[in-house]
Amino acid sequence: MLAQCCFGLSRLLLNRSGVHRAWALGAFGRVSTHPKRGFGYTRRLQDAPGDAGSTDKVTIHFINRDGEKFSAAAKEGDSLLQVVVNQNLSIDGFGACEGALACSTCHLIFDDHTFQQLDPATAEELDMLDLAYGLTDTSRLGCQVHVKKWMDGLTVQVPMEVSDIRRELEVEKQNKQ
Repeated sequence: MLAQCCFGLSRLLLNRSGVHRAWALGAFGRVSTHPKRGFGYTRRLQDAPGDAGSTDKVTIHFINRDGEKFSAAAKEGDSLLQVVVNQNLSIDGFGACEGALACSTCHLIFDDHTFQQLDPATAEELDMLDLAYGLTDTSRLGCQVHVKKWMDGLTVQVPMEVSDIRRELEVEKQNKQ
């Protein structure tokens, strides 16, 4: 876990400095090639465990920072982060670490009733949530919440603010110019 975190953060910094990420293919396995994401780790989100044989779809609704509403058909067992990535939903900065539990950019806010029905958060998730902007009593990380049939029609809110080092690096880069 710690190795994934360090590897993800070092790769983040290298990617922003213009170093090509092909170096990571060797000892660390395959790198995600999602066209809108410059981040990855050894396993692509599409390769993550889930019920690949399930044909039952669950509809999940996301309310973006600007109030725009997205709906997506999800497979039972997928994480909410996987739903956003696999459906190519336009949620800026969402899931920078691609589910490695190394950031809080997939922070989502649930209503009280839904939050009570979710599986409990792990200590690692709670540690990452401590870094999240706009934290509420019903906040969870989308990479840690997995779709279940009872979630059909669920609506989750993306917080108004996000802690995303990519933005900080971009501002720093622009200030140097």
